[in-house]
Amino acid sequence: MRRPVALRLQAALGTLALAAAAGVVLTMPETASAAAGGATGYATQNGGTTGGAGGQTVRATTGTAIHEALCGRASSSTPIVIEVEGTINHGNTSKVSGDSCNTAADKIELKQVSNITIVGVGSGAVFDQLGIHIRESSNIIIQNVTVRNVKKSGSPTSNGGDAIGMESDVRNVWVDHSTLEASGGESEGYDGLFDMKDNTQYVTLSYSVLRNSGRGGLIGSSESDRSNGYVTFHHNLYENIDSRAPLLRGGTAHMYNNHYVSLNKSGINSRAGAKAKVDNNYFEDSKDVLGTFYTDEAGTWQVSGNIYDNVTWSERSGDNNPAGPDPQSTTTVSIPYSYTLDDASCVPSVVSATAGANKGLKVSDGSCTPQSPDPTDPTDPTDPTDPDPTDPPSGTNLSIGAGSDGSSKASGTSYGNVRDGDLGTYWSPAGTTGSVSVKWSSAQTVSKINIREAAGSEGTIGAYRVLNHDTGAVLASGSGAGVIAFSPVSLEKITFEITGASGTPKVAEFETYGG
Repeated sequence: MRRPVALRLQAALGTLALAAAAGVVLTMPETASAAAGGATGYATQNGGTTGGAGGQTVRATTGTAIHEALCGRASSSTPIVIEVEGTINHGNTSKVSGDSCNTAADKIELKQVSNITIVGVGSGAVFDQLGIHIRESSNIIIQNVTVRNVKKSGSPTSNGGDAIGMESDVRNVWVDHSTLEASGGESEGYDGLFDMKDNTQYVTLSYSVLRNSGRGGLIGSSESDRSNGYVTFHHNLYENIDSRAPLLRGGTAHMYNNHYVSLNKSGINSRAGAKAKVDNNYFEDSKDVLGTFYTDEAGTWQVSGNIYDNVTWSERSGDNNPAGPDPQSTTTVSIPYSYTLDDASCVPSVVSATAGANKGLKVSDGSCTPQSPDPTDPTDPTDPTDPDPTDPPSGTNLSIGAGSDGSSKASGTSYGNVRDGDLGTYWSPAGTTGSVSVKWSSAQTVSKINIREAAGSEGTIGAYRVLNHDTGAVLASGSGAGVIAFSPVSLEKITFEITGASGTPKVAEFETYGG
């Protein structure tokens, strides 16, 4: 039986100490552009996860500078990309105040905010003994960072012990190509590496490394906290973890193409009615890698294509219900997004080449071959493949003569100005965000809209969502004005919601076109 994580660290830490004494310098490969390839998994649902796409890009070398960037925005939803380089720690992370932020000292606080990307650049970004809080927030991307040795007790204390912790009505978070690590278990003062609690949904963790911790992470803080879920874990390395890889209480999670090495006590713990879809993973040198553990409230799983290499299984008794030694599916899980599975046999090699910070954001091509990201950032609104915002779709503009309304407006503007065919008139919200709708007396089939900004305000609109007002469904999301296409839908009212902008938007025309 393997030794707990704290004991197994001694040899590794000794090696690091010798390297430091010898003056060894570890170099890191160049990083690639932020959000290359776009979000995957459940983070693509519920309108998608675009982070700060379309917003201002700023550079930060301290935690205080990160908070200043958040607080310097026009609003709490104004998109922003924060490029981080260097070591972020307690000594350089202070609280900053402002109307667009709610920060705290000694942790990175993303609270009551949206439309943010934090990405490591240059020689790398290390959050040392200081975690990242996400609270009451949405549309967040964290990419290419290392978060290490965050404690909940002992010295110093930070972030409740979670490297990355999400809590209280969090939506759409994508953490990608990051390294989350501790130096022991709960008895040494550490908690989880990647935790989701209190109504956190639509999250993806991809191409990341989680290691040297007593607890990998959880979804749900107790057996009654079942409001979390829709989480995807793919192409991650879990190494030298005692348990919770992850712990899933209620909700649905999809784990595919992950490499699990040295899960010392238990691995994927599906309990309290949870459903786990476990596809083409490679489990190695581990114990009880899947099942329901430490509770009599069972969860379920659907398994296919996994490899169990030197995995041991304990006896089933009481609140210990391992899925092995011959794991069989106990439920079925429907996955709403597309994905391509690497064969499980190549998972160790492809994860080794791609997962973690400072790997150049490499990904698998679905055929076991690591690929460098497209040098063109797919979130760049100047991408030449994007539609020309001045070139509307062909056909009849269904907005002409239709009704219009909305949820906010500024003095001197009118909702009717967005469907009068006159680019010299416009509608504006009361601030930087708001929504405007076009409606008809009977259902119309719509597949494209064209948002035209008034002269002099081009580029002001940042993040947006297009909504089927009849059902509340998100038809499209992204950033910037112009042509927006989606699957044809029959509706009586369509809404363009601006969730972030660099100033006061001026929408001259909200054009609609049929399928």
